[in-house]
Amino acid sequence: MKFWDHQADARSETRRLLLGFAVAVVVLVAAVHAALALAWWLMAMVLPVHLPPPEGFLVANVGLSLMLVLGGWWLETSNLRAGGVKLAKRIGARELRPSLSLAEQRLSNIVDELCIAAHMPRPQVMVVPRTDAINAFAAGWDESDAVIAVTQGALDYLTRDEMQGMVAHELSHLHEGDTRLKMQLAGMVFGLELVHNFGDTVRERPGLAWWFGSAVKVAGFAGWLTGRILKAAVSRQREYLADARAVQWTRSRDGLGGVLRKVMTQRVAAAPGYEGPSHGGLHHPTVQHMLLVDVEAVGFMARWLHTHPTLEERVQRLYGRRMLPLPVEVVAVEPEGNPRQAGSAAEASAQQGPTIASLVDPYARFM
Repeated sequence: MKFWDHQADARSETRRLLLGFAVAVVVLVAAVHAALALAWWLMAMVLPVHLPPPEGFLVANVGLSLMLVLGGWWLETSNLRAGGVKLAKRIGARELRPSLSLAEQRLSNIVDELCIAAHMPRPQVMVVPRTDAINAFAAGWDESDAVIAVTQGALDYLTRDEMQGMVAHELSHLHEGDTRLKMQLAGMVFGLELVHNFGDTVRERPGLAWWFGSAVKVAGFAGWLTGRILKAAVSRQREYLADARAVQWTRSRDGLGGVLRKVMTQRVAAAPGYEGPSHGGLHHPTVQHMLLVDVEAVGFMARWLHTHPTLEERVQRLYGRRMLPLPVEVVAVEPEGNPRQAGSAAEASAQQGPTIASLVDPYARFM
């Protein structure tokens, strides 16, 4: 089966990229020392006296570089250790309420079914209200704070098979430890960025500080850019792996494929500003790399820095050929559960119309 090959390829490529990431950190440390040594040599050239490098020059440069990289990584990962649930709440997600609507009951059932099939603990499930875009994300350091959040648009527009494909994709990220890996890489990139920022700060001072600050800034920028490119490449491979895993668990490519093809339609028909620049909700920078589908990037470096493959690439990888977008329409959700519960729910729905929760709080769906 092709999805097995896709999983093996994604894991192999991830290992290669992570090795490249470690090499990039070593090269950055060496580049910072080489840049500072060059700055010292140029300074000595213009001075009338011989001025050898101070004792411990190499140790000081390497130590300072490692302190910035590892200190930045520790600082950023500490900030992200708040947990998946807190992160989801930060962008406005609320807990799932199966009693509120048949769509939320269906989502709860799907998560239970897939967790049993995958032999993994059930994560907390949340809903991002007031978001019409079809999307979802998974977050969390470990099983205790793992969370899956889906948008209201996904509840409204996805069939049961498509919702299964979406949930299977997000569960794969938790199963493979992708959420932890992505947050570790984000911390390491932040550490690389600190080297660049440190050089920029030193460069603001006049005299010799400008020389040394410029050297560190140039080396730091090269390291930060390399780290971002590698981090984005790792993220893209994990998306391919999660797509293949979703096909394996659901035994259907039409589930996740249908989700991606409906998102293609939403993007074409979206009003200006649909996914425009913002720092709230799904546009929060912390969750951008965790989403099922990311915001489309533009510009010269977009292809290298984008954390997700394009929708067209993912659909072609699933089907083996190009596929047209699917129409986006509100899907009628049938009652679920055992026959007795389903019958009771259907009867209650037909007789009572809105659920009890929506009668008590008519605005609950939007909260």
